[in-house]
Amino acid sequence: MKDKILVIEDDGDISHLICMNLEAAGYETKAVYDGQEAEAHIGEGREYDLALLDLMLPERDGFSLIGPLKEHGIPVLCLTARGDVSSKVQGLKMGAEDYMVKPFEILELLVRMEKILERTGNKKNLLTFRDLLVDMKSRKVCEGGREIRLKPMEFRLLAVFMQNRNIVLPRDRLLDMVWGEDFLGESRTVDVHVAKLRKKLKACQAIVTVPKGGYLFEDDEQFKKEQKRP
Repeated sequence: MKDKILVIEDDGDISHLICMNLEAAGYETKAVYDGQEAEAHIGEGREYDLALLDLMLPERDGFSLIGPLKEHGIPVLCLTARGDVSSKVQGLKMGAEDYMVKPFEILELLVRMEKILERTGNKKNLLTFRDLLVDMKSRKVCEGGREIRLKPMEFRLLAVFMQNRNIVLPRDRLLDMVWGEDFLGESRTVDVHVAKLRKKLKACQAIVTVPKGGYLFEDDEQFKKEQKRP
């Protein structure tokens, strides 16, 4: 089951970009484009695990939506061009879990979303790709119905790739995300662990080496879905 993200953004191009990247990373998205539409959508009682909220919306101000979203148990990440301190303070005081200013890096957005989902208990425990199943709670990995045993760092690296699909991840970034910022080892550590994942799991042939860039977990099914959209 995928985490469901409500994207409240009036700029169609930005909304499309966000949804495309989130779906590529394994999320399910729903886009709404103004405050009134968002209010009506929230009132329908649909369940979402997180809302990305622009504050400058037509029909109804984004600040006024933070309360209703929280009342329905939907944590809020403000994603807005309003970068002044007073707006940040207001958003956080009203109950937003986090606040990001446009323009933003999609990788940072994904990391912040993941932290919110973990903190609020909304993060789904099961990651899937083709016939690969990764249970984040039990830390079990199955492919083709057969359990594959991974070492702790192999498991963590696999999870990072599956949670950040179709995004180029530099080796130094992977070191920070998997081994921690205090890790003193070399980037070669990443190469060794990627090689082990490719050997143990057929699905990990989707981990593509990007020259001078790092690695990318290529989920081409997401791009096929995107191309089918009108």
